[in-house]
Amino acid sequence: MTSSTAPSPSPSSAPVLPVLAEVVRSGFTEGHHRGSLVVLAADGSVELALGDPAAPVFPRSSNKPMQAAAILRAGLDLSGERLALAAASHSGEDFHLALVRTMLAEHGLEAGDLQTPPDLPLDPVEAEAYLAAGGVREPLTMNCSGKHAAMLAVCVRNGWDTASYLDPSHPLQRLVGEVVAEAGGEPVAAVGTDGCGAPLMAIGLVGLARAFRAFVLAEPGTAERRVADAMRAHPEYVAGTRRPDTWLMREVPGTLSKMGAEAVQAVALPDGRALAFKIDDGSIRALGPVLARSLELLGVDAPVVSRIGRAPLTGGDAVVGGIRAAF
Repeated sequence: MTSSTAPSPSPSSAPVLPVLAEVVRSGFTEGHHRGSLVVLAADGSVELALGDPAAPVFPRSSNKPMQAAAILRAGLDLSGERLALAAASHSGEDFHLALVRTMLAEHGLEAGDLQTPPDLPLDPVEAEAYLAAGGVREPLTMNCSGKHAAMLAVCVRNGWDTASYLDPSHPLQRLVGEVVAEAGGEPVAAVGTDGCGAPLMAIGLVGLARAFRAFVLAEPGTAERRVADAMRAHPEYVAGTRRPDTWLMREVPGTLSKMGAEAVQAVALPDGRALAFKIDDGSIRALGPVLARSLELLGVDAPVVSRIGRAPLTGGDAVVGGIRAAF
C-alpha cells in the first residue's frame, strides 16, 4: 500500500475514451458518456476491453467487499445481514438504520462515534420521507454508516484506537490496502479519501473485475467468500429495495454486484465471469444502460437486465427519449 498519489495526466495526454452510452432526446443524440470497461471470461481472461481498463481508478464503494473482508481478517466475527451491511452503500431505509444502531451498541459504541459526514438517506424516496418527518442530516443516515460501524467494532475488538480509524496508517486501513492489492492482483496505485472519509485505494478496472471474481470463487469459509455469500444472501442490506444491485443479486442467483460513486460498477457471476467499468464523467444516469449491456455480453438472460437498463428521458409528462448503451 502506498501513500503517494499518481499525478493526473495533462489534458493533451489524456486518452480519448470510447462512448459507452449516448443520450437520445426526440430522436436527436444530444450527449455522450465515455468510459472504460472490461469483461472477463470464466477462466479470468480478458474477453472484451474498451477504453483503458488497465489504468488505475478509484473504485469508490465498489471497494467495499474488500474493506469488509479486511474487517473479517482482522478478527471481527460478522455474518448474515451484519456482514452485508458492512459492505453496503445502504439506502437509509428503517431496517438499515436500525441494524447500524444495533451493531454499534453491540460493541459499546454509539452513533456519535461514527466519522461519516452528516447526510440524508441515499434513496430519494427515503430522503423525502425522512425530511417530512423532521429529520436532519446525520452521520448515521449517510450510506456508508454500516461500513463505518463495522470498522469501529473491529477496532474495539482489537484494542485499536477508534478516534483514528480513518487514518491511512491505522492498522485496519493498512490491512484494507493489502486485501485490495491481493484480490485485484496488482499493487495499489494511489491512496485517496472517499466521500465517507475512509481511505480509498486505486486499482485498474481489470484488477477490480479480478477481485470480484476472486470473491465468488474463493473457498467457503474464507473472508472473501463469507463476504460474497453474505452480500448475495442479503442484497437488500447491500443497497436497498429500490436499487439495481439488490435487484440483480436477488434475481440472478449467485451474482455479486456493487456499484460505486462516480459511476463505477463491478459484477461477478458464480462461474467466474466478471465485469467492471467506469463512466469517465461520473454520471450515474449512464450506469444502468451500460450495466445492462455488459450483462448481455456476459450472457445473462433475465428480465432484471432490461429493468436495470431503462433510463428514460422526459419532456413535460411524456417519455421522449432515453440513455442507451453504445457498444
